[in-house]
Amino acid sequence: MQTKKVIVISGVNIVEAGPLSVMRDFLKELSKTNDDALEIVALVNTKSLFEFPNIKFLEFPNSKKNWFSRIYHEYYYFKKLSLELKPTLWISMHDITPNVSCENLYVYCHNATPYYKPTWKDWVYGGRASLFSLFYIYLYGINIKKNKGVIVQQDWLRKEFEQKFNLKNVIVAYPDIDLPDIKPNYSNQKSDDAIKKIFFPSFPRSFKNFEVICEAYKNLPEDYKARLNVYITLDQNLNSYANYIYKKYKDQKGLCFIGLLDRKEVFEYYEQVDALVFPSKLESWGLPITEFKKFKKPIFLSNLPYAKETLGAYEKGYFFNPEDPYELMDLMKLLIDQKLKNNPSQEINIEDPFFIGWKNLFKNLISDENLK
Repeated sequence: MQTKKVIVISGVNIVEAGPLSVMRDFLKELSKTNDDALEIVALVNTKSLFEFPNIKFLEFPNSKKNWFSRIYHEYYYFKKLSLELKPTLWISMHDITPNVSCENLYVYCHNATPYYKPTWKDWVYGGRASLFSLFYIYLYGINIKKNKGVIVQQDWLRKEFEQKFNLKNVIVAYPDIDLPDIKPNYSNQKSDDAIKKIFFPSFPRSFKNFEVICEAYKNLPEDYKARLNVYITLDQNLNSYANYIYKKYKDQKGLCFIGLLDRKEVFEYYEQVDALVFPSKLESWGLPITEFKKFKKPIFLSNLPYAKETLGAYEKGYFFNPEDPYELMDLMKLLIDQKLKNNPSQEINIEDPFFIGWKNLFKNLISDENLK
């Protein structure tokens, strides 16, 4: 009887937000493998977050209790577990390279904060995150050269890892994003409404750079302000940064603080607005950019590597300095005056190893050629 190849997917610290979506999407794809020669074992914090067939789940509810518990699991307990499971392939889905016995070890690094330089506002309104960013670069470095491959979402991140850690085995894996069908009458509509609408969907964190939008609107001449509404998913009670933004700009009538939205509501706004603005200073992808492209409307983006890579080929992408509200203000005026001209951009050429979607990545990782 042929011995099954054991594939371990580790994500014991993943319980929410983007990392949870990534983990779920990855396991969902793996559950479709249906290969009798493989046994897929997922190490998770909470089983109820992951209900997929053809996967054996091992639960570690205490792993996220504190950092000591996390370190214990990653660097001590998983070593013992790997000796028991004897995995052919081990993929750590949350940045840390564990201390395990496995020749084919991979780590997925989704957190881009170590490559961001915090500003004074980041320290004031996101001090914990700023400290975390300084600490995380050292966490990344532990055991990183034991990996057969380091997986990241974008090529600019690959270059950062290659330079920082002198690596030559960084894999770029673009997410395969599930987008709902877009109604044609919304995708190609040209709005002639007297009041233009701009939208920014994001959770309020200081590096998301809400203030550049607010300052750009505030600096508009009054006759332009009367012809523009800006919808921002911010509620003053969400955190100290949200409260700071709300108090500073609440007197600006055209700034509409609408609070957090679910995905269905976000897409309803996509359909109704005239443009998306995405001023974030740091992203490992930038999901709204990909989502909004389906509507073929103008997108105003930070002039940064992540935004250019995520946007790819598009006719209506307009870049601005995320530190300069006047550049964004000028784009707002062009939108209001209906004088925006197409500004075609091209896909960035990505060198191998490069995969689009989890299916293609996993197919490569479990191939006989890779596991030999």
